[in-house]
Amino acid sequence: MKRLTISPRPDYAAKLEAIGLSFHAWDDYWCEDVCYRFTSEQIDLLEARTLELHRMCIQAVKHVILAKRLGELGIPATYWQAIERSFARNEFSLYGRFDLAYDGVSEPKLLEYNADTPTSLLESAVAQWHWMKEKFPDHDQFNSLHERLVQQWNALRSPDGRIYFASVADNEEDWVCVHYLMDTAKQAGFDVQHIAIEKLGWNAGLNTFVDEDDAPIATLFKLYPWEWMMREDFGPKTISCGTRFIEPMWKSVLSCKGILPILWELYPGHPNLLPAYFEPGLLSSYAKKPLYSREGANILLVENGNVIAQDDGRYGREGYVYQALHKLPDFDGNYPVIGSWIVGDEPAGICLREDTLLVTTNMSNFIPHDFVRTDESTSKHCIPRQWPGLKGDDFERLYSD
Repeated sequence: MKRLTISPRPDYAAKLEAIGLSFHAWDDYWCEDVCYRFTSEQIDLLEARTLELHRMCIQAVKHVILAKRLGELGIPATYWQAIERSFARNEFSLYGRFDLAYDGVSEPKLLEYNADTPTSLLESAVAQWHWMKEKFPDHDQFNSLHERLVQQWNALRSPDGRIYFASVADNEEDWVCVHYLMDTAKQAGFDVQHIAIEKLGWNAGLNTFVDEDDAPIATLFKLYPWEWMMREDFGPKTISCGTRFIEPMWKSVLSCKGILPILWELYPGHPNLLPAYFEPGLLSSYAKKPLYSREGANILLVENGNVIAQDDGRYGREGYVYQALHKLPDFDGNYPVIGSWIVGDEPAGICLREDTLLVTTNMSNFIPHDFVRTDESTSKHCIPRQWPGLKGDDFERLYSD
């Protein structure tokens, strides 16, 4: 894994805008005067570990539900049974993104899981792919996001063949992400329509959410977190209405950082996890993270009792978790985080966000990547090694009572 200084494409801005990445210049968000280059073996490792982490997370959701621990995650009791039903029905899930610390040498470490409303899809799936094909056409990239998204939509059954896509009005980044997803669903054969979250209505007679013309919404993709929805006045209406939501309600369990100490309980010592606890005082060096937060807000980094980084924000009222401090790899004063994508139940590619600060925020740079495939490299469906933790039959026996 190397950070390389390269020449950007002379017309890259126009090319990014041509595919819809309108905000590429915000605080130099898109950066292609550098790139990260991996070996094929490193890519295979990231893919395998992502798949393993995803399977562990599914087991963690099962544990939280069976052990009646949803309250520890700050989820209102009103929604507990609905979450249980959602998970039991295996309701359709589209995607998620693991944030990993990885230096190319040591095992990648899970920092958190953006399981409900991850963004940066257009830049991950399309923009960096076009960059690679133009700059390094003989190289490869861990990136099957677009194809897998279309394939995953094909697994969805919508009663009217239509999917509504909702995002917050006047948020350009969310608008771009949602419209890219609309394109992938359209390629899968669905009729698609955008609606602002603020324009959603409710028809009590039909017991369903409706659009601005009072037409019922059978299927709704919402780029709006479940923890926000659950605290809205309309939140309880989501429990047993005629609208199906993507992401489903069970993903609210994984979007909470409380899943980090749960994972550590279930898989203590796992090489891809960091020690994490609900209780303070167990670690001298740690990252203090709100149960719910966005884009690095309200994260506090402490090393041997001394604060080394802090980001302000409006989160934290539901509580915090304490995760062992694991500094991001240092590439000449630049600290990258790898976002490793899951679509359905399969790894689908990576993206990198980089900053000169230790806390990654929404203003951190997006950096493209590539790798050179070798004959020894496995396919993008490699089988992960098995961790002898709590899973399978042992898991079922433990909670069968």
